[in-house]
Amino acid sequence: MATARVAGSIRGASTRYVTEIPEPRMARLAFADTRVAGLWLVVRLFVGWQWLTAGLEKLQNPAWVGSGAGTAIHGFALGAIAQAHGQYPAVQGWYAGFLRGVVLPNAGLFSYLVAVGELLVGAALILGLFTGIAAFFGAFMNLNYMLAGAASTNPTLILLEIFLILAWRVSGWWGLDRVVLPRLGTPWYRRQEPRPEPVRVEER
Repeated sequence: MATARVAGSIRGASTRYVTEIPEPRMARLAFADTRVAGLWLVVRLFVGWQWLTAGLEKLQNPAWVGSGAGTAIHGFALGAIAQAHGQYPAVQGWYAGFLRGVVLPNAGLFSYLVAVGELLVGAALILGLFTGIAAFFGAFMNLNYMLAGAASTNPTLILLEIFLILAWRVSGWWGLDRVVLPRLGTPWYRRQEPRPEPVRVEER
């Protein structure tokens, strides 16, 4: 009787199926294979250097940090708000409202956040420390600059940062991520490829 009860409960239980789509071979090679980690090292160093130098310049500029903190970002925000008018505005109205209501009243705070943020993103990318997270915050800042009507190198940097985010597992392989991420549980492992069996030649 007990056996029948167990069998009935098993037959009556609902089965849940999970569909997994395997990662394409090219995507696995580009974003998860350490053999291309050297390519991501070059991209990482280029993007990191752009952020590091920009952050250092702001930290040495009194219009960004110090007694005049907020002066530069105040002018930047006003220039962006001025581009929110006309038939085809370069700055969307909602973002101009954000600049007017949030950034301008706290220009000093945002000035420090931008300067220190650029420096930290650049240093993290160069060192290869939490590369995916650093690239995300870099892309977030680039997006804000673009929303404010500033093109410059922002489109190029945000594209490279998107690739670094996709390749977060190996973009910091030649960096501190190689030591830090495994301690946090990143499942790096070696995949053993099958070797072709030797062809046997029969002697006659």
